[in-house]
Amino acid sequence: MLRSYKYRLYPNKKQEVLLARHFGSVRWIYNDALALRIKLWQTEKKSISWAELSRRLPLLKLHEETAWLSEVNAQSLCHAIINLEKAYQAFFKTGAGFPAFKSKRGRQSFHCPQNFDIDQEGGSIRLPKFSSRVRMVCSRPFKGQVKGITVSRDSSGKHFVSVTVETGKDVPAANPYKDVLGIDLGLTHFATLSTGEKIDNPRFLKASLNKLAKEQRRMSRKVKGSKNRAKQRVRVALSHERVVNQRKDFLHKLSTRLIRENQAIAVEDLNVQGMVTNRRLSRAISDVGWAEFKRQLEYKASWYGKTLLTIGRFDPSSKLCTCGVINRTLSLSDRVWTCGSCGATHDRDVLAANNIKRFALGRVTPEFTPVESSRRKAAQRSRKTAVRS
Repeated sequence: MLRSYKYRLYPNKKQEVLLARHFGSVRWIYNDALALRIKLWQTEKKSISWAELSRRLPLLKLHEETAWLSEVNAQSLCHAIINLEKAYQAFFKTGAGFPAFKSKRGRQSFHCPQNFDIDQEGGSIRLPKFSSRVRMVCSRPFKGQVKGITVSRDSSGKHFVSVTVETGKDVPAANPYKDVLGIDLGLTHFATLSTGEKIDNPRFLKASLNKLAKEQRRMSRKVKGSKNRAKQRVRVALSHERVVNQRKDFLHKLSTRLIRENQAIAVEDLNVQGMVTNRRLSRAISDVGWAEFKRQLEYKASWYGKTLLTIGRFDPSSKLCTCGVINRTLSLSDRVWTCGSCGATHDRDVLAANNIKRFALGRVTPEFTPVESSRRKAAQRSRKTAVRS
């Protein structure tokens, strides 16, 4: 089983310069290969393989204009071309966006498959092309065979290394389960559990908007290209980084607790990309991090041998009464509603969590109108087409 560990790096000034050269060279190779592929297709309707692009690297190092490529690790340059090939494959097979050119702003990274050495006890790492070891804070020791590392630098200038380790352990088989925990994700409450527990939405971005706006106004008043503007840009990046770290910490703690306490979890397949197009709710939806929460549940369930079940996005989780009647007039503002058939009063979120649990266990099959049935069939056909392609 593969697991990744991320550690903070503390390079000195000389090492920072060499790291910056690696980031820039890898980015240049990626953009140059992408531009070449686009040009060949536009002019000659031809494609070029990643192997042919890799064979260009030694020739580029011989040219005077690009001789600086020999100052960085050659395997990192080759891996940039492999990443471009993966981006093309994702575009053609999974419907992802067309590969975009990498910018020198924002997060930078390069990969090293071998020729490195990690000293966990001494807290350092030796990178290829580096004359001295880079100081590393090994906060969590790991055991196993190291398969590769990825060195990165975020917008605030901090350096990290992600270590991929083969632990030698098999992925545990999913344990048998008798009950399922249903989770309904929302905005007022981040999650409502089928047990009735409601987990508040921390709204980290909303709490930091005033500080973010103040720091961004200060940066807008600095002269472009000045050192003061560069310093202020780092302060803005640190403010955004704090929000990101708060959200990740909350999601990790919650997902770990739910996975450890339950044998099976059921969630709804939310169309987050479609929901963020709502201009009134886009910021709030982006702040909660539903997609990241589901991603964490998926890989943590495989780690601990648990089961994650996903129901369809068109299943009427919040509109279906326990008696089987669907309330088709229910609006988003109705948080509590009473069934006109049996007279039962429901909390919308608690009912949705329990219905998600029932759908996951196959204990309910509601009747749909022809319009709803056609939408469900169209969604199923699109998913099957995406999988086959």
